[in-house]
Amino acid sequence: MLAIIGLGNPGAAYEKTRHNVAWQVLDILSKKYSLPINKNRCKALIGEGLVGGQRVALIKPQTYMNLSGESVVSILNWHKIQPQEVLILSDDIDLPVGTIRIRPHGGAGTHNGWRSIIELTGSDRFPRIRIGIGAPPPQWDLKNWVLSGFGDQQILMEETYNFAAEAVDCFIKHGIDLAMNRFNKRDHEKPAI
Repeated sequence: MLAIIGLGNPGAAYEKTRHNVAWQVLDILSKKYSLPINKNRCKALIGEGLVGGQRVALIKPQTYMNLSGESVVSILNWHKIQPQEVLILSDDIDLPVGTIRIRPHGGAGTHNGWRSIIELTGSDRFPRIRIGIGAPPPQWDLKNWVLSGFGDQQILMEETYNFAAEAVDCFIKHGIDLAMNRFNKRDHEKPAI
């Protein structure tokens, strides 16, 4: 079982914000795999099925970003899985807009969702895909920045969501090492197959 968890905030007001980029990727995967994300369990909306012979759950925590760890703990316990069997997608202000970075584990940095996950699970060993949303301009408050939209960068972000979805697909079918080798690029050039 692999759990693909996208961090975000529930509610229509947050749908297209920088903080919810991971949910945009999960929506692409939901369509690609024909796995509706509509079961309510573990403080999350979940879609489950087989992908390339692998049992997969696509998961959107419904706890709001700062409490993401509550849902992740529940998911680990419900599915009886370890952090290494989870891939977490999140926004990242430290990456330029439109880039992704895949890592096998890491710290929370400035991200409150990650801080909650690491604190409540006691582990930072979660594979992750961070999606660059850029740093706020000096006049912007961080909270307002992550809850804002992309404006004229929306087309770039649509490409980024598709690129990140390809990276998740590679992770599911081939593992973290190949996903990192193919998709840790600064632009959207197609990875070598």
